[in-house]
Amino acid sequence: MIHAEGVTEVTDTTFDAEVLAPGLPVLVEFTADWCGPCRQLAPVLGAMAREEAGRLKVVQVDVDHSPAVAARYAVLSTPTLLVFQDGEPVRSMVGARPKRRLLQELEEVLGTAV
Repeated sequence: MIHAEGVTEVTDTTFDAEVLAPGLPVLVEFTADWCGPCRQLAPVLGAMAREEAGRLKVVQVDVDHSPAVAARYAVLSTPTLLVFQDGEPVRSMVGARPKRRLLQELEEVLGTAV
């Protein structure tokens, strides 16, 4: 998996506990080793995980290793980003984007959370 420092890797087994439990809003990236745009997005997500710690949790799911959770949320492309609040997906974004744009999109959904 393309891993960014500060980003938690979750699997079919750990997804519910890591993402759906009450607490912080969670940004989930559905990724794969073979995904070029995912590699571009990795440092952006790593920076966000560090800079927004305490306000936003950032996790990754490898679609090849955790197909059940990808299927549950109908993920057909990588990278797909889902934002969860209180255990529910509230926003879906497909494709890599610059950090500034991603933060703007998160602010639209989460208000002052990020």
